[in-house]
Amino acid sequence: MTVRLRGHHLLCLLTFVGEGYTPSFTRNYVEIAKRLSAGESVTVVDGPDDICAPMLCDAGAHCRDESITRRDSLALASVSDILDRQIVPGSVLVLDADRLRRLRSAFAMGKAAAACAECEWAGLCNRVADGGFGEVLVRAAEDPCLLREEV
Repeated sequence: MTVRLRGHHLLCLLTFVGEGYTPSFTRNYVEIAKRLSAGESVTVVDGPDDICAPMLCDAGAHCRDESITRRDSLALASVSDILDRQIVPGSVLVLDADRLRRLRSAFAMGKAAAACAECEWAGLCNRVADGGFGEVLVRAAEDPCLLREEV
């Protein structure tokens, strides 16, 4: 199986700590985080994706707004630069330890700031990055630096 993600969600998942728009959105995202952490591949899509799914029936859902489409384009450009690989709709990748480390490092240095500039979650994401990504839910199992000690 593969997780279908739109461009800006490649950045959002870097700082996802279990907060979201609605309880159903958050539950869905947590399940996607588990799948990604288990090594499931990502297929980049144009428009609404698996993370958007719980929001698509809501009248106020922004998933199809032009501003979100712009955010996707900016995010894909940033991710492409960071990974030294063209990432476009149809691209398939696995978010292994090296990719997550590179993406998070670049995010923390502000290299994806243009894609996140108008996002209502930017403050939270920046705080997560400033805190060293300690509570994020998408982790690479083989990365000992990101494994949490269970108490």
